[in-house]
Amino acid sequence: MEMVIVGSIGYDDIQTPEESGSGILGGAASHSGLAGSFHMRPPPGHPPRIGIVSAVGDDFSTYHQMVLEDSGLNLAGVVIRDGETFRWSGKYDDSMERVTTISTELNVLEEFVPTIPAAWSDPGVLFCANTHPRIQLAALDQCPGARITALDSFRLWIENEFELLSEAMRKVDIVIINEEEVCSIAGEQVLTRAISSVISGRSLHGGEAAGPGPRSLIVKRGSSGVLAHLPCGTIALPSYPTEKMVDPTGCGDTFAGALFACLIDHEGPLNDIEVMRNALVHATVTASYCVERLGTKGVRNLDRGAYHARADRYRRIVGI
Repeated sequence: MEMVIVGSIGYDDIQTPEESGSGILGGAASHSGLAGSFHMRPPPGHPPRIGIVSAVGDDFSTYHQMVLEDSGLNLAGVVIRDGETFRWSGKYDDSMERVTTISTELNVLEEFVPTIPAAWSDPGVLFCANTHPRIQLAALDQCPGARITALDSFRLWIENEFELLSEAMRKVDIVIINEEEVCSIAGEQVLTRAISSVISGRSLHGGEAAGPGPRSLIVKRGSSGVLAHLPCGTIALPSYPTEKMVDPTGCGDTFAGALFACLIDHEGPLNDIEVMRNALVHATVTASYCVERLGTKGVRNLDRGAYHARADRYRRIVGI
């Protein structure tokens, strides 16, 4: 398997100033998998290039299973367990920059231990999407042959599982988190100093004595774009200036899935600034489609012609 994504598949109940909906296909693995599959869709008759590892309940619909499989995702790593599928409910403010979590129901993910199929143990990319650090560490231990390892996280794990999260962050090549989160970890308001503190390991549990942090830190900045600190240098890009803001849920996961899909075919991408810039461009443009519709609909119904036209427009905007 070329890319393995470990994370949540679930249902979201979403309220935004523009639209609302319940029982919407969501979860970090769904968003990142669908984005990745858009860029890595196998030709007809060829096997999927992306495998998903997760758990769903017996309430997970056949229709949504087909949505994921028809997009070119291999669900052999997804187990069906007795109980209910992971569910998240949230409400966005008028700016859509902040969301209030109404409820998070882990359900079948509460005791989930990932089992990665033996044939998937040496992927080009292992992406541990936003989930409990215990699950991320178990996945990392099962894929010693992964060429690139990465994880996403968020404030809940920073506050409640920081020791485990620090251990996981030290084991991966790339960490993707948002600006507020990296500043929270570092206890620092200046973003560049916060990034340096995380990469050195100084602000992780155990400090520098426990070892350095991740090789790369990609900081999501919402409407302000992205700042990537990489072995090959630093890249800053703005967000795509879309006016159709409907639902930001899963935007970061979509960004990550597209990013890693664009690195698969390159050797040593973290040391090639042009490869990384191109991947970040595609990640930014793909994420711009996520925010334009509820849930995963903006990406899973994406027209290739429209996508490439927007990518060209974005390149002109940023001057590359």
